Amino acid sequence: MNKSVLHRPSGGPALPRGRLVFSIDATASRQRAWHIARDLQAHMFIEAGSVGMLNLQLVYFQGTVCRASRWASRGEELARWMNTIECEGGLTQIERILRHVLREHQNAPVQAVTFIGDAMEEDLGVLGALADELGTAGVPLHMYQEGNDAVVRNAFRLLALKTGGTCSAFNPAVPQTIERLSAQLNEVARVAVASVAAIGTNRSRK
Repeated sequence: MNKSVLHRPSGGPALPRGRLVFSIDATASRQRAWHIARDLQAHMFIEAGSVGMLNLQLVYFQGTVCRASRWASRGEELARWMNTIECEGGLTQIERILRHVLREHQNAPVQAVTFIGDAMEEDLGVLGALADELGTAGVPLHMYQEGNDAVVRNAFRLLALKTGGTCSAFNPAVPQTIERLSAQLNEVARVAVASVAAIGTNRSRK
């Protein structure tokens, strides 16, 4: 039986706001670059939250747990929580993240998911099947890889491809990283907001 994601107390967001999940690997392998990456990722939360009409949720795994924040309408809220996270040894738990997103999508549509990490230690067949479900549900998975592991890169690309998402490099040591990723995530957020706005317009015409 698969473990579920632990939740902070929260209430679900009301539509027609878009919903965007940020998921992060916080295991020990990322310790060396974590503090730099944390600042970049916190900035990305704020950038994405500035688009408006968007609810954000942070999901991360470390040790043996996988945690999800409450849904928030301001990127600063998630950035503050992220600043309390420290890396802890453990295996990757991408499967739990994908299952969590599928459950959230059943409650209210999730327009997109991002994942930032440097490893994949799980059964790619299982992850691929979950990615197929996300693709069928219309939830793109945008993968950001820290490091240069070719096996991880191929796995991340496969998961992104199955969902109609994207796969990009995440290198916190390169100054241009924050500008490029901010632009990419802002575009993801804009698409999420536009998708929900279109649904609301179509409903009003009926």
